[in-house]
Amino acid sequence: MTRLARAHLTAVDPVLGALIREVGRCNLVPDRTREPYAALISAVAHQQLHARAAEAILGRLGGVCGAAVPAPDTLLSLSDETLRGCGFSGSKILALRDVALRTLDGTVPSRRAAARMSDAVLIERLSALRGIGRWTVEMLLIFTLGRPDVFPVDDFGVREGYRLIHGLPIQPKPRAFAVIGEAYAPYRSTAAWYLWRAADRAKKIPLPG
Repeated sequence: MTRLARAHLTAVDPVLGALIREVGRCNLVPDRTREPYAALISAVAHQQLHARAAEAILGRLGGVCGAAVPAPDTLLSLSDETLRGCGFSGSKILALRDVALRTLDGTVPSRRAAARMSDAVLIERLSALRGIGRWTVEMLLIFTLGRPDVFPVDDFGVREGYRLIHGLPIQPKPRAFAVIGEAYAPYRSTAAWYLWRAADRAKKIPLPG
C-alpha cells in the first residue's frame, strides 16, 4: 500500500513526490487497538490544550476510574465535581457525557461496526455529537480506524505544508484545497501525512493523532 501510494502521489504531484523522496517512508501507523469511543474521549481532553496537559488530565481520570479509559456508564456516573477535579472544563464535561451517552445508544459505533460504515457516514454521525467537529472525526478516521483516503482540508498543518512545498504566498482555501486533493485519491491520508511533515519541519507544527 505505501509503495503504491508513494508512486501515485509522485505521479500526480511531482512537487509532493520530491518531498516524499526526501522524507522517506510514511510512518503513519493507526492505533488499531483503540475503540472510537476511547479516541473521542481523548480528543475531547486534547481540545485547546498542550498534549502533556491533556495526557495529565486523562491520567487523573484513569486514576479515579481505575482504567485508562472509563467505560461509558462509569463516566456517566462521575459527578461534575469529580470531572472538574481531573481538569475538565464545563464544556468538555458536557461533551464527555454526550460521547458516553451516544456510545451507549449506538451512535458511536464499535470498531467492528465502524468497519461496515463509510467515511461519509461516520463523519455525519459523529460530528453531530456535542464538542465533536468534522476535523476530530477525520483524525479518528486516519489515526484510529486507518482509513486511507481522508483529506482534512480544514487542517492548518496540511494546508500549510502544501503552501510551503509549492511556494504559495497564502494557503489554499478549504473548498479549493478539496478540489486539489481529489488528485491524491485514493491515498489522501498518506498525502496529508507528508504535508503535515512539511509543515512540522518548517514551523514545528506537530502531527496530530
